[in-house]
Amino acid sequence: MRVRAALRAPVDGRSRYGHDGCRLDHLATEVTHMADREDVLRRLEVGIAELTASESWIRYLTFSRRFHNYSASNVMLIMLARPDATRVAGFHTWRSVHRNVRKGASGIPILCPVRPRTTVCDEETREEHIVNGRPVNFRVGYVFAYEDTDGEAVPEIPCRRLAGDDVLNRYDRLLGVAQSLRYSVIQETLPGERNGDCHFASRRIRVDVALAPAMKVKVLSHELGHALLHDPATGFTGGRELAELEAESVAYVAGDGLGLDTSSYSLAYVAHWAGGGDAAIRGIAASANRINRAARQILDALDDSEAPAPQG
Repeated sequence: MRVRAALRAPVDGRSRYGHDGCRLDHLATEVTHMADREDVLRRLEVGIAELTASESWIRYLTFSRRFHNYSASNVMLIMLARPDATRVAGFHTWRSVHRNVRKGASGIPILCPVRPRTTVCDEETREEHIVNGRPVNFRVGYVFAYEDTDGEAVPEIPCRRLAGDDVLNRYDRLLGVAQSLRYSVIQETLPGERNGDCHFASRRIRVDVALAPAMKVKVLSHELGHALLHDPATGFTGGRELAELEAESVAYVAGDGLGLDTSSYSLAYVAHWAGGGDAAIRGIAASANRINRAARQILDALDDSEAPAPQG
């Protein structure tokens, strides 16, 4: 029996519901549950700190610094041209990491800012510096997908997808949580390395059908985190980095409540989107209340769905 279920078990065989359907033990257990979730988040922070000090993470980070962060407009252009692309870069950037663009490969057009350059002389040192001004125009540039290059293998984010079955039917139970939030959930083949997504306007969550059952549980928990926290219609104004950090942290905490260890995937994923270990730890601390609230909502919804009907 899970700890959560044991803590909420009826006393002396009596129903935990009063005649009005309220839980008699809610206040007594909520403090314990909050402390448990805070302990889980501390374990997440410790795991991230250890991971980001490892040689494999440093190798990945050194490689990643050579690549640009693209604007929202360019991300859209890249997705429209090559939805299967896992990473893109310019011709010379690929060469700098010892990969070559294949002959005949088609470049992906993006918009590159044209900035005026001005030479400025320091009055004290008399040294000259070149200062880039604000963009005055845009030109078309081209990037190439990783899939159109050959050469040395590139370091990957040290995320390992979960393997194994879902013998406790966690996924089916999470479907009920999604339904309670008025979200539909479908499984289908998703492009590239995408595991899932959450579309707020249509209230639809997708999960890659090819994933192992245990990984589907983690992905659905992640997307439920997005559904609860990141719908712009409910006031979320943060960026993608914050949204991914929070959603995966929700999946980690909810997974712990479901008896599913997601650390082999979650630690590196959170650190990657935060920009490093220290930034991830600061981000988790800043968002702890939001993360805990969303994880609690998911786990409480599961408890409610499994509770006996009120008596009387």
